[in-house]
Amino acid sequence: MINILTYNIHKGFDRYNRDFVLHKIKEHLRNAEVDVVLLQEIQGRHFHHETRISAWPEVSQFEFLADSIWPHYAYGKNAIYRKGHHGNAILSKYLIVEWNNLNLSRFQRASRSMLHGRIELPDGQGPLHLLCVHLDLIGFERKRQIRELRRYIESTIDQDEPLVLGGDFNDWHGGIGKTLESQLGMQEAFRKLNGAYAKTFPSHRPMLRMDRIYYRGINLVDSFCLQRQPWNELSDHLPLYARFAFG
Repeated sequence: MINILTYNIHKGFDRYNRDFVLHKIKEHLRNAEVDVVLLQEIQGRHFHHETRISAWPEVSQFEFLADSIWPHYAYGKNAIYRKGHHGNAILSKYLIVEWNNLNLSRFQRASRSMLHGRIELPDGQGPLHLLCVHLDLIGFERKRQIRELRRYIESTIDQDEPLVLGGDFNDWHGGIGKTLESQLGMQEAFRKLNGAYAKTFPSHRPMLRMDRIYYRGINLVDSFCLQRQPWNELSDHLPLYARFAFG
């Protein structure tokens, strides 16, 4: 079994972008007891916040969250600006054998990208490809990005190797999902069990189906959205969970 959570953490701030809640996020991620966390909008550095916010960690946000729970991690620095940078991260209990960051944006300040990590599972269960993605708000950009994503997957990952693709797709109409399912042979975990994508945004009153966990070559066991307290008081997104089995 492997338990995976995808979560847009809003750079460690609450849904109103006022209070810094990264310490609470860390506590509740630990309590979720997952093996892998796929994170979007995670701050690598922010020189202004580091001096202004007393609770700001001395290490990067992904290192702070990983701590002793997820000893292996990878970070894709995508949105780069004068005060710092942010992007996607993968936290894993299992060794990340290799990783690669694919920038999907044509704009320097936009964190639209895909972070690809390949982990080795215990007991000879073999490799698992993890893809953490954050797509654009603009429809035609999302379509272009999904074409790039498709080309990357087809050229990089063998069809028979297990794959999990999670993140913030900004695809509230569901058009991208049909492309992934028909052209890449993937299924979305929550939709498979519930008949529709999970409503994950905004966290206090979720109406839009933004966050997804797609998979292939691996067996889905369970999937649900963490929508009760404290999750609805932290980031502006809700986390999405899925459990998988091998063989």
